[in-house]
Amino acid sequence: MKRILLPLLLLGCLLAACSDNDSFSADRGNRLTFSADTVAMDTVFSTVGSSTYTFWVFNNSGDGIRLTSVRLKNGNQTGFRANVDGSYLDNTMGSVVSDLEVRKGDSLRVFVELTAPENNRLDPQPVEDALVFTLESGVVQTVVLSAHSWDATPVTDLHVTADTLIESAKPIVVYGKGIQVDSGAVLTLRNTTLYFHDGAGLNVGGSLHAENVVMRGDRLDHMFDYLPYDRVSGQWRGLVFTRSSQGNTLIDTEIRNAMTAVLLEDSAAINAESQRLTMTRCVVHNASGGGVVAYNSHIGLYQCQLTNTLDDCLAVYGGIVDVDHCTLAQFYPFSANRGAALRFTDHAPLTLTCANSIITGYEDDEIMGERTDSVNAFNYKFSNCLLRTPAVDDDTVSFKQILWETPKDTIQGKKHFVKIDEENLDYDFHLDSLSTAWGKGCYPAKTQ
Repeated sequence: MKRILLPLLLLGCLLAACSDNDSFSADRGNRLTFSADTVAMDTVFSTVGSSTYTFWVFNNSGDGIRLTSVRLKNGNQTGFRANVDGSYLDNTMGSVVSDLEVRKGDSLRVFVELTAPENNRLDPQPVEDALVFTLESGVVQTVVLSAHSWDATPVTDLHVTADTLIESAKPIVVYGKGIQVDSGAVLTLRNTTLYFHDGAGLNVGGSLHAENVVMRGDRLDHMFDYLPYDRVSGQWRGLVFTRSSQGNTLIDTEIRNAMTAVLLEDSAAINAESQRLTMTRCVVHNASGGGVVAYNSHIGLYQCQLTNTLDDCLAVYGGIVDVDHCTLAQFYPFSANRGAALRFTDHAPLTLTCANSIITGYEDDEIMGERTDSVNAFNYKFSNCLLRTPAVDDDTVSFKQILWETPKDTIQGKKHFVKIDEENLDYDFHLDSLSTAWGKGCYPAKTQ
């Protein structure tokens, strides 16, 4: 008898549970709850699909709830798309799904994307819609969808074969392999921002002149709530100056979140009278490779900030290199196996002059001068600099008026700067009022 009653009791319990869960009510007091009452997207480029955002719909009432419909309030007019628990709100079918059920204690997951139309404005414009949940009881509940849409000019695999000027108030989004400048051609970039998609970069075989330009990755959204993708390295390939490239200038230009930000391949010949690359008041920040990497090149860096790179902030492998009033600060946050703030070698004959600059970082020694057994010249001179490296007191020719920084200093490393926020990856390399390095580095001296 016990063997028969036990299965019957279990079956009865299961039937009762199923019956309870399957009971639905049109009571107006039964409401859905949402994990978010607003889905706030980041800024997106017009005509370019956004990332996918999600939220949950819960039924915490005492009965199951039937939905007569879930719809986009504005239909297909705003560019929002939604998928409700596997049911796609097809724009061709009125952007609505019908006859959904949410059992007691159950939930639905909703996915939302946006491809906004062009708005014909220079500034980002708000885009809003709402998902409208109509319950069998007649109760209507909504979740707001909001974003900003920014018109941009798309460029895919641009091949520059003749002198070309690009100047645009609208952002330029670069796709494919990016931009290629042929030998003999000059590309001038002025007063614009280039957003490079993953895999895109700028290869220069001729010459590049950039003034008041920002080059960065094209992700405008956030990796986490506190972390915009603009603070994440390695989003695009960076700039490459090939062997034939000469006569390049970057002025008031910012290059950030690239792989290797600026690479100068081994040049065919050094011209002592003419710099292959001149950078003035430029920022190179947050690279997953090197900052500025130069092989056998004549380059000049003036009032430049080179900061936070997985490899070296500045690496020179021979050549003629002039560094004046620059800040080289190595606080790369994504790996403990980071490079130095400055590295220089005799890969080719080297003449390095560094004046009025700050070279610092996390490590006790942020300057790596590497001499090999080659016969190449290996000449370097530092003057009026703050250097985070063991003091060299017996060489007054190569080191003049040096402020040697050590880990024992009260003000050292990151304490020189206004903001080194390692938790939120937010940095400001202007000098703090307590810094002992006023008059050095890329930002103006303290005013009285």
